[in-house]
Amino acid sequence: MIQVRKSGERGFADRGWLRSFHSFSFADYYDPKRMGYGALRVINEDRVKPGMGFGTHGHRDMEIISYVLEGELEHKDSMGNGSVIRPGDVQRMSAGSGVRHSEFNPSKSDLVHFLQIWIEPSVTGIAPSYEEKRFEAAEKRGRLRLLASNDGAEGSVTIHQNARLYAALIDGDESARHALAAGRRAYVHVARGSVSVNGEKLGAGDSLEAVNVNEIVIEQGEQAEVLLFDLD
Repeated sequence: MIQVRKSGERGFADRGWLRSFHSFSFADYYDPKRMGYGALRVINEDRVKPGMGFGTHGHRDMEIISYVLEGELEHKDSMGNGSVIRPGDVQRMSAGSGVRHSEFNPSKSDLVHFLQIWIEPSVTGIAPSYEEKRFEAAEKRGRLRLLASNDGAEGSVTIHQNARLYAALIDGDESARHALAAGRRAYVHVARGSVSVNGEKLGAGDSLEAVNVNEIVIEQGEQAEVLLFDLD
């Protein structure tokens, strides 16, 4: 079964310094039918103005992945980590027993456009941890590059959940295929551009859920950047 959700159906918040689209229930946006998809709990598409951001706040028992599309995002946390991530970087923070962090746009002139992804862990109360890796555009061009997994396969960041996150850049004649094992399901999020997924034409912000499907086929892209979640 394939189900498509268009970008305009997402929740939206405009706080002046922040414009945020919510794929699932988050903050003031609540839809009992959109509480997550398997272990995937949050995909927020955020645009933060220069010099602004999220002040220090706490999290527990959540795998938090940040994926920058444009600009720069500065991270600081109570574990002593501090860095600035840019397009191509993938940041993973396992909140575990508790962590506090902040996220700011350090630029004085440019906004930062990024996805914040929350995945519910399969274990709770673990020691918090942090990981950051870079994946060049060439690694994602015309193929699905593994970014996050429960075993750190192929140099991916490690998450505490039986889930795998891939990214692909698809344009023109390029295409990518992903086989789904029995009992697995997929969630596809188009970060930008447009693309066809299993025959469904999707644009930026659109998503596709696939259950009882053997394969995900991504093709006919127009400067598309696509995330694919393989979930149990």
